[in-house]
Amino acid sequence: MSEHTSQPLDKATSTPAGAPARTESLRGPWTIETLARNGEVLHRHRVAALPIRMGRAYDNDFIVDDDYAAGHHAVVEAGPDGRLRLRDLGSRNGIVHKSRRIKDELAIDGDTVVRMGHTSLRIRGAAHRVAPELVDRTMHGWEGMLPGGAGIVLAVLAALLVAWLTDDSNDLERYALFPAAAGGIGLAWAGLWAFGNRLFGRRARLGRHLFIYGCALAALVGVRLLASVVAYAWSLEWLTAYASHAAVATVAVAVYFHLATVTPQYRRRLRLACGALALLVSGLILAGNMQRHGRTADELYMPVLLPPELRASPDVPVADYIDQVGAMKKEIDAERNSGN
Repeated sequence: MSEHTSQPLDKATSTPAGAPARTESLRGPWTIETLARNGEVLHRHRVAALPIRMGRAYDNDFIVDDDYAAGHHAVVEAGPDGRLRLRDLGSRNGIVHKSRRIKDELAIDGDTVVRMGHTSLRIRGAAHRVAPELVDRTMHGWEGMLPGGAGIVLAVLAALLVAWLTDDSNDLERYALFPAAAGGIGLAWAGLWAFGNRLFGRRARLGRHLFIYGCALAALVGVRLLASVVAYAWSLEWLTAYASHAAVATVAVAVYFHLATVTPQYRRRLRLACGALALLVSGLILAGNMQRHGRTADELYMPVLLPPELRASPDVPVADYIDQVGAMKKEIDAERNSGN
């Protein structure tokens, strides 16, 4: 153990004798916090008096449970300037601060994070100010088995609808394969978000992530189906020509709700980020369409054929149709001639 000792403390102020009264960081007791890689506090340990000896040995004031820490690794003392100082006791791996190993000693405050071996920690006094409490926006009622089960049901129903709409061979296997795929993808997708939620938000909230997935899948199918029906009924070709952008917007909204569940305190930033990402993806789709076939639309023509009973717009007379075909032929001939 080092022979270096700290200065005596004034009992009234818990500061070194003769030190300035402004040293709030020396007000005990002190709390040593062990931190995860993302900054989350894993463990807190309170110490009442200085010096604070730290290491792997059992006679320390704070035991560092780390094979890469020395038996007597470091000591925290009161410095002559009224600040806490962390000093290495000759350990092999030393003390690392901001990716650099300190050579002698380091003046620390409540926001100084150091690493001993593989353990990150910081020391805060009793007077250290904490941030105001966050507004609870987690919607606790949307957790657990009920929203998770509802999400799976929505995903299965959407998959069954897609299987039915695309069934042209009466293949019964698709009615089992589509729901199984939707459920499996949903569990994997929601599981990844739940892992991130547990990592950054302390709780997994798997049920809510499953519900978001189910709603997103049902919305994707519903928007595409509704757009097709409306486009066919009223001859609104642009609804199917730009349907991919509706899908992008739906996915962006779903990702926003996933992220807002993980970090609800950043909802405004997340809305801006997801909106910007949706605009970027839509722009890339438009540019890709122009590069492939010279038009911004996803399809060169409306590929939707539904029962005639769904038509709501009046039929186009044959003469008008021939005129439109003639105009289209002129455009095609002009493009062909310009290419030659």
